[in-house]
Amino acid sequence: MNTINSFSFQGVNGAYSELAGKRIYPEASSIACKTFEEMFDCVRDGNANIALVPIENSKAGRVADTHHLIPNSKLTIIGEYFLEVNHCLLAPPDASINTIRRVHSHEQAITQCRKNLIKYNKDMIVAADTAGAAKMVSELNNKEDAAIASDLAARIYNLKIIKSNFQDANNNVTRFLIMSTKMSFVDVSEKDLMTTLVFQVRSIPAALYKSLGGFASNGVNITKLESYVHPQGFDVAQFYIDFEGHPENDAVKLAIDEMKFFCKHFDILGVYKMSDFRKK
Repeated sequence: MNTINSFSFQGVNGAYSELAGKRIYPEASSIACKTFEEMFDCVRDGNANIALVPIENSKAGRVADTHHLIPNSKLTIIGEYFLEVNHCLLAPPDASINTIRRVHSHEQAITQCRKNLIKYNKDMIVAADTAGAAKMVSELNNKEDAAIASDLAARIYNLKIIKSNFQDANNNVTRFLIMSTKMSFVDVSEKDLMTTLVFQVRSIPAALYKSLGGFASNGVNITKLESYVHPQGFDVAQFYIDFEGHPENDAVKLAIDEMKFFCKHFDILGVYKMSDFRKK
């Protein structure tokens, strides 16, 4: 893999996307971007080596904004990372669980901590994002205001962690794609590989069923399959698929050859090493 000196992410400093990037590349500098479009532009323009792209969460489902942008991003997937989300209740240094009246955070974070917020009788205030809420609470410096955000946000904005693992349930995991302009070389003989591609099926009966038949008959495991509306209209069926193996593996090659027969468009987005998290 190429040397990674910098990465872009969507959000403000302290976001979970930045936390994921820092865990993968501790020495790399991070570039905060207001939008996902800006995050991709940052890599295409050469200002960052890679983008940290959230694609799905075990509680909230797919990240629709990135799902639609990835196929036309002109970037390639070189890896994946699974971040186990630990929501922290953050407040100014002189605050305590008893002084806090209002808790600010992203809607999803509030939903995921709702039972605890009700338990402690706190008012819930929706913010644009978790790290932005932490930044605002730091600026307010009022012991009655708190935020739900990452431990990284606590360090950046000098906030005290009142409660760690504040979420109502564990197993809250976000999957990130690591995307670059430069494709990483992956040898066909390597094990535990993942391939991601997008394809459009031809407008014929059972086209999707037939396009995937080769994966079943050749023993290729599909780990993710999603459809979404193509910009051209509702009658264009486009799909995103993750499957195990390298495109040049014999079984995978046969599966792809059969898929192509029923597709009118086909694009491999990346071949990369599967995360060890999948083995847990």
